[in-house]
Amino acid sequence: MPKTRRILITSALPYANGHIHLGHLVEYIQTDIFARFQRLRGNQAVYLCADDTHGTAIMIRAQTEGRTEHDLIASMRDAHLADFEGFDITFDHYGSTDSEENRSLCSHIWQSLRKHDLIVQREVSQLFDLKAGIFLADRFVQGSCPRCHAPDQYGDSCETCGATYSPAELINPVSTLSGTTPEIRKAEHLFVTLESLRPFLTKWTQESGSLDPKISNYLAGHFLNEPLRDWDISRPSPYFGFEIPDAPGHYWYVWFDAPIGYIATTEQWATKHGGSFADWWCSGDTNQPNAEIHHFIGKDITYFHTLFWPAMLKIADMNLPTKVRVHGFLTVNGQKMSKSRGTFLLARTYLDHLNPAALRYYYATKLSGGIDDIDLNLEEFTTKVNTDLIGKLVNLASRTARWLKKTGLSSSYPNDGGLFAKAATDGEAIAAAYESCDFARAMRIIMQAADRANQYVDNEQPWKLAKQGPQEQQRLQDVASVSLNLFRQLVVYLTPVLPKLADDVAELVGDPITDWQQSQTPLENLPVATFRPLMQRIESSQIDAILADSNALSSTPQGSTVSETSPIKSEPGALPEDSTEPLESDALAETCTIDDFAKVDLRVARVVNAEEVPEARKLLKLTVSLGGDDRRTIFAGIKKFHRPEDLHGRLVVIVANLAPRQMKFGLSEGMVVAASGAGADGVYLLSPDSGAMPGMRLG
Repeated sequence: MPKTRRILITSALPYANGHIHLGHLVEYIQTDIFARFQRLRGNQAVYLCADDTHGTAIMIRAQTEGRTEHDLIASMRDAHLADFEGFDITFDHYGSTDSEENRSLCSHIWQSLRKHDLIVQREVSQLFDLKAGIFLADRFVQGSCPRCHAPDQYGDSCETCGATYSPAELINPVSTLSGTTPEIRKAEHLFVTLESLRPFLTKWTQESGSLDPKISNYLAGHFLNEPLRDWDISRPSPYFGFEIPDAPGHYWYVWFDAPIGYIATTEQWATKHGGSFADWWCSGDTNQPNAEIHHFIGKDITYFHTLFWPAMLKIADMNLPTKVRVHGFLTVNGQKMSKSRGTFLLARTYLDHLNPAALRYYYATKLSGGIDDIDLNLEEFTTKVNTDLIGKLVNLASRTARWLKKTGLSSSYPNDGGLFAKAATDGEAIAAAYESCDFARAMRIIMQAADRANQYVDNEQPWKLAKQGPQEQQRLQDVASVSLNLFRQLVVYLTPVLPKLADDVAELVGDPITDWQQSQTPLENLPVATFRPLMQRIESSQIDAILADSNALSSTPQGSTVSETSPIKSEPGALPEDSTEPLESDALAETCTIDDFAKVDLRVARVVNAEEVPEARKLLKLTVSLGGDDRRTIFAGIKKFHRPEDLHGRLVVIVANLAPRQMKFGLSEGMVVAASGAGADGVYLLSPDSGAMPGMRLG
């Protein structure tokens, strides 16, 4: 048996000045997947995080809202945890940088820096907002980068070229608090001198293997090829944070106490379990630490985590990170998230409309372990989730599980032509991909196995076996047992990504998924519970609703108050004035009885294929499924208003008992229900509510 690894895993600390958005979730979902994978492999993986709570931004917002900073950060903590829980992101402990443990550890590391004569004090020029009456923190100044001249950059670093600088170096700086041009004033600041540590940092960044080679090369070319600048580590009063014990009136800058929050949160967690932060951070042998430390961060904070942070740990004789895993930014539909475009998507807005599993899976298909940006293309998102999770994965269970309700799984695993064994062999490649955070590769291997499993079901056609009487019942049980086992094997592999689905499958087969090795052995002779839908398709109306809510949120007038502690709900607006023209131009039919209506059998159906009829001006040829192998061909006069590719997989309503009609182009076996009429500029297909299934009857 391989030795159990002890792995401490962190994400960057979310700032307590705003809600979690879908860009943040790239990191937290990535980290959660990695932590869940490590636990599934039998390792001790501890996932820790905390709110980053200090700084001028918190102080100013609290003053604006008429409450204390502590009240503000407490309410934001509740909001953050609710969003994380909604996306199945589970921390072993969630702390705060505003804790006594953090204050104590900041003092400890500060004294280490003092002991090594790395602290100097000198007068600096700092931007001061005359209107607000305050020295401006980095995040409250914007201007053009002094190196590459990119506009709209903050006062500490450039998102375009990665340069770091002081706010006073910005070209044409503007205060984001008042919109005025700040003036330069003198103030005393404390600095950490880093140049003496450049040989250590060069060796660690270039040789330790802790960083992606692209990051190592970037640091070598942009920072380590010249003397390192001193790090401005203090801010003058007024400031919300920890006052420096041996420098009254000075406060540790947020980037000093924030990463130390990793250690403080470890201390809080370890104390509850009878240990200490030293068990993870102080091995006594920095060359062979007794625990791994994995940081997950965005590329915008690479500088702090790969130069300042390892320097602090080195001076304090603490373990250095085993891996600093850097990811890129999130774009939406190919562009930077934008409030004006309604694509600045909050986590809570998404949760109001869609299953979090869909986003977890989509991000997993995009995360390769590299630092490239990933794009949330909403059309691709819809198609990929519906195709992979519904059409390939869940489809394996929904097509066959119902036949095992009475019989259970076969007493011994049937011959499947080597499918289970092939997917079992894939397990190590999938595990290696998870380990390297190349989740995209893991998802590709899993979906290839899903394709093979679906081909097996298509070939065996269990729905036909079910109609052939008792003589084929054993064969039906065997085929269904193979299908459900292949499905469950894939779910084991997907458990780090889709933990809720794993729990639901455990209820279906009565065997919780707790170990990676469960993917290597099929289940036999177990009862199978009543099958219930495991996931629902994403409908375009849900995407539209998310964008509409985001637009509404973005258009909130400045100066209006929006609660920061609870989800934002849309209030019902005024109802539109509906035109009388459609009803006047097409009068109601004569009254019918309930018996008359009952003769029309309206059913939910899924469009499994749609194609044009070249020789017909109005018709599309649709193949629809009522579930199982019940397929119908319907010619519908909707060609002018609907593209075939937009209809694939869509749920519609059909008249299922309409007498077949022989047309010039073929036999039409039903009618799709749609709305049209006077004043209408199209033909509008009727769609059932989310959760409806093919074959369900309307009425």
